[in-house]
Amino acid sequence: MRSFLRALDQQRWDDHRYYHHSRINQSLHLFSALTFLSSYVLLAMGRSVAAVLLGWLLAMLSRQVGHFFFEPKDYDEANGASHQHKEQIKVGYNLRRKVVLLSIWGLSPLVLLLQPTLFGLFEAPASRDAFLQNLSHLWLGIAGGGLLFRTSHLFFLKDVQTGLVWFAKILTDPFHDVALYYKAPLWVARGELLDPMDRSAEQV
Repeated sequence: MRSFLRALDQQRWDDHRYYHHSRINQSLHLFSALTFLSSYVLLAMGRSVAAVLLGWLLAMLSRQVGHFFFEPKDYDEANGASHQHKEQIKVGYNLRRKVVLLSIWGLSPLVLLLQPTLFGLFEAPASRDAFLQNLSHLWLGIAGGGLLFRTSHLFFLKDVQTGLVWFAKILTDPFHDVALYYKAPLWVARGELLDPMDRSAEQV
């Protein structure tokens, strides 16, 4: 267990120091984390449609906007690493893999419009609400599939523990992000837009 927790701490720190320099990105991650936590609550209440739509349309998109548009892509002076190097060693979904995943997600409503039952997987929707129900199940499947695919992929690329640690990290990221980035909007308001990446100052 100690080894697992140390590995989890290391993955979290590497993710933070390599991919969360921008305080705007951190602020968007805070918003995303709070939205994901709301989705968790809605799922527990059995409101799957609202939970999944909220998770994908607000939480996931706001999270990725921070990475694609606000995170610096030039040489990382704080870590002595190029953007290309960081993309190569990224444990989870790097930007290229995220484009693939988001493309699958973005095209999925069109697929469902052309094939309403998804080749017999769903019942044919008789109303807009029924279509949204099917779409939410499809999006939940894409999220779960993406999570399980990369986890099992890491089993072969790295080892079983690395995959399980990443799986645990993704599921608990919303809780960790709130604890780590709750001050980010204040830093942005002060005009301090880049994190100095001092680990002693971070709660990791």
